Amino acid sequence: MGRSTRPRPLARRRLPAVTAGTAALILALTPSASCAAPQRQAAPHTLPGGYRHLVVIYEENHSFDNLYGTWGPVGGRQVEGLARATVRQRTQRAQDGTPYRCLLQNDVNLTSPPLSPTCRDAAHGVAASAFANEPFTVDDHIGPRDRTCPAPGTRADGGVVNDSPGALPGGCTRDLVHRFYQNRYAIDGGRQDRYVTASDAVGLTMGHYDTTSLPVHRYLHAPGAPRYVLADHFFQGAFGGSFLNHQYLIAARAPQDTSGGASGAKNTVLDADGMPASYPLYRATGPVADGALTTACPDGDPADYAHACGNLAVNTVQPSSAPYGSGPRIPLIDDAKYPNIGDRLTTAGVSWNWYSGGWNDAEAGHPGPLFQYHHQPFDYFADYAPGTPGRGHLRDETEFLRAARTGTLPAVSFVKPYGAENEHPGYAGEAAGSDHLVDLLKAVTEGPQAGKTLVVVTYDEFGGQWDHLPPPGPGSPTPGAHDAWGPGTRVPALIVSRSLPRSAVDHTVYDTTSIIATIERGYGLKPVATRDAVVNDLSPAVAAGGRGTR
Repeated sequence: MGRSTRPRPLARRRLPAVTAGTAALILALTPSASCAAPQRQAAPHTLPGGYRHLVVIYEENHSFDNLYGTWGPVGGRQVEGLARATVRQRTQRAQDGTPYRCLLQNDVNLTSPPLSPTCRDAAHGVAASAFANEPFTVDDHIGPRDRTCPAPGTRADGGVVNDSPGALPGGCTRDLVHRFYQNRYAIDGGRQDRYVTASDAVGLTMGHYDTTSLPVHRYLHAPGAPRYVLADHFFQGAFGGSFLNHQYLIAARAPQDTSGGASGAKNTVLDADGMPASYPLYRATGPVADGALTTACPDGDPADYAHACGNLAVNTVQPSSAPYGSGPRIPLIDDAKYPNIGDRLTTAGVSWNWYSGGWNDAEAGHPGPLFQYHHQPFDYFADYAPGTPGRGHLRDETEFLRAARTGTLPAVSFVKPYGAENEHPGYAGEAAGSDHLVDLLKAVTEGPQAGKTLVVVTYDEFGGQWDHLPPPGPGSPTPGAHDAWGPGTRVPALIVSRSLPRSAVDHTVYDTTSIIATIERGYGLKPVATRDAVVNDLSPAVAAGGRGTR
């Protein structure tokens, strides 16, 4: 059935101004479009604040409200967290536009039973629930020490019953769908009210953690901790999941499947409401197919970036270079045609590496059960295939830890933790992943290069979790660069350094491509695509922490 009523658009709110050149942009950019001048050009070979080293730690699958929503004030300034969400933003709506009374749950540790029902919503098919239609604290029901995690490499689509045979400690929830078109539908033009309806995990989308109990929060507020800046308007670069947002981290674009159908990847087919599949609280209104590629272009164009159609990969596909997993494998990306930030750094003679947990084992042919192939974005590019010079930039996370502790970090480091330590719902416990994040931060901020190193911690995408703050987009009250690809849901982001003079909150609007924009402008490099040419770089965040741009 179609939506019969729709909530009115959100009222326009006054938000902090972005830097010149990006305010209120509405972009429909293609790879051939000319690049607008960046709003800030740092001196060549000078990162913001005069830092000599940049470390990017890329965690997994949490929205800002889900993880940092109860962070609390920083430097005397309020964070745009859960407390600032309006009733309209908190209220989730059904496919027909009516508000739910209760949250349907299908994680085995959140259903009724075992929890006592306090709410019923016959109009929406919820016979019994312990959850009203509002955000709830996951920790109240699934604690960090609960034995609810599956054995590595096994699936548990509905979660793992606490203390059941074979269950492991870690307080895991079930996983949640986090795909391109579902994310776009959930955002609902900035209303943020269809996350429950667009999810296979239904009410779990409204769960959030006690931020102050997270190991990273405790670490950053302990005596002697490094200062930090919390960027509370940081959005995932593209709608959807990990594969695409890893591509946006290094190349600011979706790759094209140029195989002519040989890869086996299929185009998505959407119903009239823009959904590619049915879920417990959504019924497709026509034929659908939840493919790995965008919808086919009406005119048969194989790749139309301006309209996000054709054979463009948005959901998980595999690289053609080993290591790779099961599923369609797209041809390697031609770096000469579609470069990435590694190509730019190498050409400029700037040292860099991508460090991944479990890489050495995976490359040797015996990957760990939680090694994620689609989290290795450079492996999709021809210049990083086995036997190429570029392959030497792909390293194991153990080498990063050694370099941080011995003072031999390259100018730019990307760090991707192994599956069990990356915070991904479904197979990784949140507390264990946050513990590992603290270990990575300590290695840098207690190492010989601590004072000259800036660390950016962020998350690849929302993981299916709700967030109240609308991303930039048509009609959104949040200003910022946007196009047919996103940005998507807001994600957590921290800027950390031993030499920041103070901790602060930064309300500047960023997305994932702001990271490579920071690198490009700091080292005088040409943008790799179009979004990175116009987004805000991270200079305002560094300045908020008390260091200038040079």
